[in-house]
Amino acid sequence: MPTKTKKTTAKKTRAKRAPKSGFPRTIKGNGVEAKIHVGDCREILAELPEVKKSQLDLVFADPPFNWARDYDRHRAGDAWDDSRMSPDEYCDRHDADRPLGESKSFTFEWIDLCIRGLKDTGSMWVNIPDDWAAEIVVHMKARGLHMVNWCVWHYRFGQNTTGRFINSKVHALYFCKDPESRTWNPDPVLETSDRRAIYGDPRTESKRDGMPAGLRVPMDVWYGPYWGRIQGNNKERRTKHDNQLPEVYLHRVIASTSREGDLVLDPFLGSGTTGVVAHAMGRRFIGTEFAESNAKTACERIEAGPIRDIAGTRGESTAIHPKRR
Repeated sequence: MPTKTKKTTAKKTRAKRAPKSGFPRTIKGNGVEAKIHVGDCREILAELPEVKKSQLDLVFADPPFNWARDYDRHRAGDAWDDSRMSPDEYCDRHDADRPLGESKSFTFEWIDLCIRGLKDTGSMWVNIPDDWAAEIVVHMKARGLHMVNWCVWHYRFGQNTTGRFINSKVHALYFCKDPESRTWNPDPVLETSDRRAIYGDPRTESKRDGMPAGLRVPMDVWYGPYWGRIQGNNKERRTKHDNQLPEVYLHRVIASTSREGDLVLDPFLGSGTTGVVAHAMGRRFIGTEFAESNAKTACERIEAGPIRDIAGTRGESTAIHPKRR
């Protein structure tokens, strides 16, 4: 059980804070609005009309991992404290036994709020490492959601270690409320099949599965050009942000599981990648971010738009072997 001290700390973190200057902030363009809120996502989501009325078409969440990461890169003193919670406070597996809306731990509390906000046709993605993936899958299944895919974002530059195998992946958990009525639109994210790129197999040029010649739906392990971790001199990189996701990742999620005009939510806005891509693609967007300093720079990114030609990735090859005769 969490100690009394831990509970007191958690309560302080959730205390109501003074309204932030300029927030909520609305960004207009592309015929849609992006609205950014600052504060604890659990408090904000519980009061959002769009959540209360179950109006969300798509949720993408990349939450804090409870790894004691430094999210206060702006040194503004307003960032999430990623080292304050015990494992049970962060992700209590017993929450699956409690009714929807009565979860006690951080992770399942925000997940339950997002589930409540989803339309029957809606989908939800969670970006999470090995530590918590299994618990989240069990919980979301217990809440009645259907798992469509357990995808993996694979990158080549994991943090070096000699005491175990090097981590080179994060899980992209894809759930929906109703597998029969979910939004599914794979055409914008199709890629060149290995049969065409490597083998020149003529069978892929006259396909019978409804896909265009030589193209396929991406596999559930994601890698390729611009799919690496955003670090070093990567032109997408925003300084003073931790764990920034590549634009192509969010393009794949948003393009395939939502439509123009749909409402997309990211409860952990961070550097703003979900908002950048969703807004550029004509989706209405709601983002919540704990730190005002992060929210300000995320708004700048959303207004500026994507760095990559995200729509131009359609049909690219992710083959890892050269073309053969």
